[in-house]
Amino acid sequence: MAYQTPLTIKDAIDAIKKRQYVLPSIQREFVWGTEQIETLFDSLMRDYPISTFLFWKVDKTKIKDFQFYEFLKNYHEKDGIHNPKVDLPTDQDVIAVLDGQQRMTSMYIALTGSYAEKAPYQRWDSPYSFPKTKLYLNLLKPADDAEKQFDFRFLTDYEASKNENGYFWFECGKVLGFKEISEVMEFLMVNSLTDTSKHTQEESRFALKTLNEFFNVVHQKGTISYYLENSIELDKVLQIFIRINSGGTKLSYSDLLLSIATAQWKERDAREVIHQFVDELNRIGDGFDFNKDLILKSCLVLADFSDIKFNVDNFNKENMLTIEKNWEKVSSAIRTAVELVAKFGFNRDSLLATNTIIPIAYFIHKNNFEKSIIHGGDRDEDRKSIKEWLARVLLKGTFGGQPDSIYPGMRDVINDNLGRFPLKEIIDHYRGKRKSITFTLDDIESILNMQYGKPKTFCALSLLYPGLNNNFRYHQDHIHPKSMFNKKTLKANGVAEDQIDSFVSTFNTLPNLQLLQATENVEKNATPFKSWLESTYKDQSSRESYLMQHYVKTTLSLELVDFIEFFQTRKDEIKNQLIKILSVGSAETGLIEE
Repeated sequence: MAYQTPLTIKDAIDAIKKRQYVLPSIQREFVWGTEQIETLFDSLMRDYPISTFLFWKVDKTKIKDFQFYEFLKNYHEKDGIHNPKVDLPTDQDVIAVLDGQQRMTSMYIALTGSYAEKAPYQRWDSPYSFPKTKLYLNLLKPADDAEKQFDFRFLTDYEASKNENGYFWFECGKVLGFKEISEVMEFLMVNSLTDTSKHTQEESRFALKTLNEFFNVVHQKGTISYYLENSIELDKVLQIFIRINSGGTKLSYSDLLLSIATAQWKERDAREVIHQFVDELNRIGDGFDFNKDLILKSCLVLADFSDIKFNVDNFNKENMLTIEKNWEKVSSAIRTAVELVAKFGFNRDSLLATNTIIPIAYFIHKNNFEKSIIHGGDRDEDRKSIKEWLARVLLKGTFGGQPDSIYPGMRDVINDNLGRFPLKEIIDHYRGKRKSITFTLDDIESILNMQYGKPKTFCALSLLYPGLNNNFRYHQDHIHPKSMFNKKTLKANGVAEDQIDSFVSTFNTLPNLQLLQATENVEKNATPFKSWLESTYKDQSSRESYLMQHYVKTTLSLELVDFIEFFQTRKDEIKNQLIKILSVGSAETGLIEE
């Protein structure tokens, strides 16, 4: 490995465009945010070191032995996070970037592409939630941020076009089109940045100095210092990669392990397979937020390896080949588990711990239930048990922190009770332990105080509605509509002044919540509960059936003015039901720590 003559950024960008610089399959994907890229360019302008790169020269005769990827040009947080595969010619050597991918990709995106991330408070399923931005540099004054000297920002074209007083946003990619330093002055003159009748002398001097320096940084300075590794042995390259990345600051451990798996699978590209699989899982139902960590952990658990920790030793060649050999069956079990949980009504917002999928997948895998667990009539009890188990562990936060200690016990119980989901045995196995999923009366009281819209509230409601038709979507819904609980409306409905605080402090908690079909919820909207019930269910018997299904006594007044009595009575009904469902008794009044 030898130190090489530094490159300019322009040289590196040109090499990427010509596919002379590529990424090996052991590399992770791009993860930098806009602020990191902006800081990188500020560092470049201030002549700060940005660390040395490590390149791997791959001989043209060996190119077909490996899989390579292009650099990401247009990053999109939802639809453009994966590097495309590259089919390279075999008549020239290529350079694969082993260390420095994030920095190199950042330069490539900033100078040739775009960056689109979800805007705050916007919906994931809206195409308008991901505005396309490019990197711009303000040529008229320094950054306001004390941490930075130069004002680099990712902006939309509209934002950049404003150029308010004190701002002239230069699109950074345009610097690549400058061939000579004289073109910098030409640009400044054409855009009146040297015109002191329009700008102060200080602004004009700053513009000249800044754009000159930016041209130098990109075109003239040897900014990219690098070492070149010439070995054609993948094992050696992999060991180098592990050594430079195992500190945990440059590469997450799961990224590292995926890189190792990618290098050791023989018939498949682990990187491509697992990334595509994660995308597939996240599109199921209303959408989830699974990641490669979950898939890697699932592979270790479902393969029945005794040690399932994330460490390099567990990702040895023998284990990786075992996982590759069983990938179809393992991935089918995981996919089925996610489809089942989606049928229960869970999604990215309500599935608080994504790793709860792993024991469900293990149960499906060991019993070969991939084709029957979702719709099979003989698996109805299993579905109910899995749904209750899932609600229990999510309510208790069982899979928070480091859940590795849970999987071996779950595997043992499942293997000792093949043919059915052993809910009772799992509860008994963990009873009195730190990961216990038994409940006390205090736990029940906490559940009753859960608020509308919270993930755990959905879990609690799913326990109260075990017989829902899983072919429909269900929403959390206020029985007495939220819109009724303001001072003006309450007074208009005859609520006494001294009761208003009690109404407002309780309406958003579990005793006033239900699960309602999405279509019904939209129709119900802000309609007073009694009016909606009478218009939706025309006869007395159907209304009473609805009320009983939702734990509302048929003798109760449904008028808003009587809400406190309604609330307390339904609270008692729900409390008794939860005590029954969760088998709360004298034995569950406390937990013993391990």
